[in-house]
Amino acid sequence: MHAALRGIVFGTVTLSLALTTAACGSADQADGKDSGKEKKGPLTIGLLLPENQTARYERFDKPLLEKKIKELAGKDTKILYSNAKQDANLQQQQAETMVTKKVDALIVDAVDAKSIASSVKKADDADIPVVAYDRLAEGPIKAYTSVDNPRVGKIQATSLLKELGDKADDGKIVMMNGSVTDPNAKMYKEGAHSVLDGKVKIGKEYDTKEWKPENANGNMKGALSSLGKKNIVGVYSANDGMAGGIITALKGAGFTKDNMPPVTGQDAELNAVQRILSGEQFMSVYKPYVPETSAAAEFAVALAKGEKLDDIATSKTDSASQKDIPTKIVTPLPLTKDDIKKYVGKSGFFTAKEICTNKFQKACDEAGIK
Repeated sequence: MHAALRGIVFGTVTLSLALTTAACGSADQADGKDSGKEKKGPLTIGLLLPENQTARYERFDKPLLEKKIKELAGKDTKILYSNAKQDANLQQQQAETMVTKKVDALIVDAVDAKSIASSVKKADDADIPVVAYDRLAEGPIKAYTSVDNPRVGKIQATSLLKELGDKADDGKIVMMNGSVTDPNAKMYKEGAHSVLDGKVKIGKEYDTKEWKPENANGNMKGALSSLGKKNIVGVYSANDGMAGGIITALKGAGFTKDNMPPVTGQDAELNAVQRILSGEQFMSVYKPYVPETSAAAEFAVALAKGEKLDDIATSKTDSASQKDIPTKIVTPLPLTKDDIKKYVGKSGFFTAKEICTNKFQKACDEAGIK
């Protein structure tokens, strides 16, 4: 089963974002022209991340971004950081504070891709280039980096179908998608549907408010009540945090790790890795944070210095308000129990010591993790 999963072939990464054709303008750097901006002295780079419920942002994204920025721009580079804690209004205030402080470039992972557009415009008006990180924010964005988001959904759905096998005909699955304010959630959802539709019956489907585990938990309880425990053969969960809430609801309904329907995830969070090892969660998606954070840092430093982006960008992307945004996309990878061993200790993943606490030592031993 897992051997077949690992046989998934990842070809040349392409990004297809048909968000709209009503674009109004193009990124300054799209044609390889520099901005003419020259910066002397230490740079100040602003960094805005969306929330701290998902462990990845504080554990990996922030330190990796800070490290790479200073490698590129020097140890005296000043990095101003704020986390919006899933509050779109707070993030707008944080962005405007960055404008007031006259940062040389701003990296934004948007809570709400649409509502941040006005703040991006204010930054642009102040000659502060904005890099959209992980999620494609609207407004005059100068560069964008993320993982191949439709492929994430395809990996999750393909993994789920392979694990279900003939059971796909015996019942229904529940789809727990992410927040409608996150453009990535739409792409995960579309990618998953492209694989699942016609192959398995979808009993219930939810767009989970704010990606919150407690909201996923409530949705899953509703699905159990509506569909009946015996009729649910699997759960598509768009990320690991929600998978935790879903699994709690399934346990409450009487499922154990021995008869738990397969539950997908994303982000390879520590709790999820441990759940996968113990058999509670089926799989996650590992998104290599190092190349993604490196691209964001490279874009931000180059833009702050007024340099071209030709050597960084590998493609271009259109948003609802901007055309030809210089882009770099990273390939995501499936993470099942059999895959964990090869990532342990690598940059952007957890150490054996972090994973193999007393509770999970036996599972680690069985998986060959030392």
